[in-house]
Amino acid sequence: MVEKLGAEGFMQELYNGFRLLVDEEKGVITFESLKKNSALLGLQDMSDDEVRCMLREGDVDGDGALNEMEFCTLMFRLSPDLMKSSRKLFLEALVNDF
Repeated sequence: MVEKLGAEGFMQELYNGFRLLVDEEKGVITFESLKKNSALLGLQDMSDDEVRCMLREGDVDGDGALNEMEFCTLMFRLSPDLMKSSRKLFLEALVNDF
């Protein structure tokens, strides 16, 4: 996906995903906003426990919600192919800078 979109395009897609799931008033992804908007991702059948588990998995600061950085980190962790692609792009950029 990163190779197809490029680094900027990929980051924009992550941002769009965050915006799709965010609680507009709080500026973070909450249990309620994830539960409400999960159908947009085809995840309408997620149980409350699965939603809570997903939030816990990415909630680094322990506030019970996902900020944009936590969301992006979680997406990378859940997608090994993204990690491989991003590592490859990072190494290519590093080599090109020298």
